[in-house]
Amino acid sequence: MRYSSLCVIALTVVAAGACKKESAPPKATSAGGVPDFHNPADPGFAQQAPDSFRARFATTRGDFVIAVHRAWAPLGADRFYNLVRSGYYDGVRFFRVIPGFMAQFGLHADTAVTSAWAGRAIPDDPMRRSNQRGMVTFATAGPGTRTTQVFINYRDNSRLDGMGFAPFGEVVEGMGVVDSLYGGYGEGAPNGRGPLQDRIHVEGEKYLARQFPKLDKIKKATVE
Repeated sequence: MRYSSLCVIALTVVAAGACKKESAPPKATSAGGVPDFHNPADPGFAQQAPDSFRARFATTRGDFVIAVHRAWAPLGADRFYNLVRSGYYDGVRFFRVIPGFMAQFGLHADTAVTSAWAGRAIPDDPMRRSNQRGMVTFATAGPGTRTTQVFINYRDNSRLDGMGFAPFGEVVEGMGVVDSLYGGYGEGAPNGRGPLQDRIHVEGEKYLARQFPKLDKIKKATVE
């Protein structure tokens, strides 16, 4: 894989816009303070995250825990907090796992949900931590393009620091689980046999389940 094509954390956010399907109208705003991930305009997504919190991810390989520190990347921490508590990541696959580099997730199984979030980018955070092993960072396709995709560093990826990839948390339990995520497909074509992001946007889980059945999945993500 050519890591320089940083499409590295290849969010095809821009391409996604060209691949959108017609989607159903968003659901009404949720009750009880928990935002509805079908509706990115839900006011609940504007809630500020705690100064620090833990998010537990139950996966097909076991559990891991991410400790988030808002001081590291406030906007990223807020977005991640609200996505987790809304249930957005439940059922989502680790669609881009490159051993020795990183594991990426965040494209929803439901194409209408993915389309709804494609234009909901947050501004960049300043760099306060480095992309070391276990650090968790939003993927980006360039300045001001962070939406829902996240990656976990498998190694010292400090070369990403100068590209605006600001870590907001770190894996504090279960890094062995993260290491064991299926990475046999590698990068997407033409650099590997992995999924193409534009097709995930258009076909969602049906595409992944049919052509990449070994990809691991998040069963449930919760704020502890």
